[in-house]
Amino acid sequence: MISFIHGKIKHKKEKFVIIETGNLGFKVFISDSVLDKLEEGEEADLYTFLYIREDALELYGFPTTTEEELFELLTSVSGIGPKAGLGILSLGSADDIKNAISNEDSTFLSKVSGIGKKIAERLILELKNKVGMVSEIKSKGGKISSLVEALEALENLGYSTHDAKKMLEGFPRDLDASELVKKALQGRDAGN
Repeated sequence: MISFIHGKIKHKKEKFVIIETGNLGFKVFISDSVLDKLEEGEEADLYTFLYIREDALELYGFPTTTEEELFELLTSVSGIGPKAGLGILSLGSADDIKNAISNEDSTFLSKVSGIGKKIAERLILELKNKVGMVSEIKSKGGKISSLVEALEALENLGYSTHDAKKMLEGFPRDLDASELVKKALQGRDAGN
C-alpha cells in the first residue's frame, strides 16, 4: 500500500497532478482545494489512498491524515466513490464537512455532482455518529482508524451505532481494532 508520497510536481491537470519521485511519475488525484495550492516545479508531500478496482488502480492524495481518514469514511458509504469523495472534500475544510454531516446538512453535501439528496441523506445517516466519534477521539488524542474499524466491525456484527459506541467507551485508544472489538465484546458479555 502506498501511504505517502513526496516529490516534485511535474505536471498539473484539472483533477490530478503527476508527482516525480525516484525517477517515477505518479498520477495522484486530488481535490480542487488542494490543486489550487500546488504549483508545477514545487515539492509536495501528500498522504495517499490507493484505490483498486477490477479495471483501475488509482492514487488519491491529501495534505493531511485528517483529510485522508475523512476520505476513507466518505467512500465507505454505498454510492460514494472516490471521485465523489474528492468532490465532497472540495466543498470546504474537513471540519466544514464533519459539521455538515453532524448538522444533517444534506443541501451542502448535495452540491457535489453525482450526489443527490438521497445519497447525501444516506451519507449523513451512516456517518453522523462516526464523524462525531472521530472528532471526539481526535480531541482526546486517540487513534482514529482503529476506533472507526472497531465501530464498523461491531456494526457488522449487528450492533447499532449507538450500542457499538457505548461498548467502545472507556478502553485505551492505543489498541488496534481487533483488540478493541475483543474487549468490547468481553465487556458486553460481562454486563449480561
